[in-house]
This record gives sequence, C-alpha cells and structure tokens, in this order.
Amino acid sequence: MPTPPASPLDNPHDVNLLPSRIPRPLQIAAVVVFVLGVLASGIFSFTEHWRRATFTLGVALLWLSVLRLTCDSKILGVLAVRSRTFDALYTALGGSLMIFLSSSVDSLGS
Repeated sequence: MPTPPASPLDNPHDVNLLPSRIPRPLQIAAVVVFVLGVLASGIFSFTEHWRRATFTLGVALLWLSVLRLTCDSKILGVLAVRSRTFDALYTALGGSLMIFLSSSVDSLGS
C-alpha cells in the first residue's frame, strides 16, 4: 500500500514509522487523560497545593512519554516535537525529576 503524501504539518522525524496498533479513539482518550492531568496540576497550583501540583505534573509527563512511544504523531500534534525516542526520554526525565522534587521537599505545614 503506497504511503499517502506527507502534509507540511507532519513530523519529519516520524515519516518512516509504522502506524500505531492502538485504535484511534483510544489514542485520543489517552491524550485527553494527559490534558486532564495537566489541568489538575494547574488547579492544584492555583489552590496553592504545590507538592500535589508538582507530583501530578510529573505523572502527566511520565504518561506523555508512554503516549509518545505508543501513539501516532498526528494524534499527539504539537506534543510530538522530535523523534519518538528523544521525546519519550525527555518527558520521562522531566516527569521523574518533578516527582522526585515533589517527594523530596518537606511540606510547610506540620
């Protein structure tokens, strides 16, 4: 089966990758879960629950690294910046550091 012509918005790093085996609606639902995690982190931040916000954002970034490895770039859109490997490692490292930060800082309350 011939490959459809590339759109100028396609990620050039993912041109030769096979499509994901995960059904499209499930991929979209997984991205929605990521967005809800980021929103929850923002709500925690606005309500001054900094450790919860940091932990939630870290978990969301770890989830994004899983999404980057398993979902199509067209589904992820602007969340797919570079190659799958680079994006997954970068978000996994960032998420791990956020989770470590949230667990290592003492709470201000007693």
